[in-house]
Amino acid sequence: MVRLLTVAAALVGLGVVTAAAGRSLEIYFIDVEGGASTLLVTPAGESVLIDAGYGQREGRDPARVMAAMREAGVDHLDYFVATHLHNDHVGGLPELAEKVRIGTFVDYGEPLGIDRMANNAVRAYKPVRDAHTALQVKPGDRLPLAGLQVDVVSAGGELIDRTLAGGGDAVAACARAEDQPEDGTENYRSVGLLFELGAFRFLALGDLSGNTLTRMVCPINRLGPVSAYLVAHHGDYDSNVAAVYEALRPRVAVLNSSATKGGSPDAFRTLHALPDLENLWQLHASRVAPNAGDDFVANFDNTTDGNWIRLSAQDDGGFTVTNGRNGFTKTYPRPQSHSGESRSGTD
Repeated sequence: MVRLLTVAAALVGLGVVTAAAGRSLEIYFIDVEGGASTLLVTPAGESVLIDAGYGQREGRDPARVMAAMREAGVDHLDYFVATHLHNDHVGGLPELAEKVRIGTFVDYGEPLGIDRMANNAVRAYKPVRDAHTALQVKPGDRLPLAGLQVDVVSAGGELIDRTLAGGGDAVAACARAEDQPEDGTENYRSVGLLFELGAFRFLALGDLSGNTLTRMVCPINRLGPVSAYLVAHHGDYDSNVAAVYEALRPRVAVLNSSATKGGSPDAFRTLHALPDLENLWQLHASRVAPNAGDDFVANFDNTTDGNWIRLSAQDDGGFTVTNGRNGFTKTYPRPQSHSGESRSGTD
């Protein structure tokens, strides 16, 4: 039977664990061809998986998650976060749970019940979650991770109602924001998380999109700038909100899409034109849009290995990003410094 926890209960006793000095936050963006699966290993050694990719497909996505875990040196997951209950995000979870020990499940609770795209995923996901400890979160909660601040900024269709550090400014592009009503699916109910390690900030919003995504920063920026942004809803047309990019001013953006899923041409044009964006990193090259340079793309049509992208962050705000396909690494020094890059490995 599921053991439901509040965030306050989960925080009890957390203070006895502290982050190891000088250790980095490791983030692996896993190629699940559009499912946005992301593995984080904290400086204290805790592991968090956000989404698990597709089910079926001969076990492809659970295998890719496990490969990233091996690369990261972890053999279990302390937390699994289901951003929302669609097959491309939680479909792979039941098979993964048969192979990997999972501590606590994090989600927003029950589905809408009117989204037919969620039916199969919910039937497969809920029995697994209900056999574990579960943490149902709401905006304003914090995940109980040691040495890392993790704010829940969206969940169940609601948004955080306070302004986080660095936010509070008006966003000019809000005046030009398109009216995009919620699509009636679980997408707009996605659990969104903001991770902070000192001056480094990483934002993952699942498939938050349309007006719900826009309201995150309009008329007032609730979040402030971030170092790295996992582009919401696979970079589809309904997450291509100029006001979001103006508010976040990410140094790097990571796009978890496939050759044909997500990554709309308009979204690519917006990303390439951002004045503050140093680089766009892609899990997959797109067939329909202007891709980033080859060194910033982890997988191409003829790739079956499911190469990851790894981000390693320090608390001074500096970080490096590495392409698992060819070893290409770019360094993003702490703000106010000059960047440099190196290359190891071969194509």
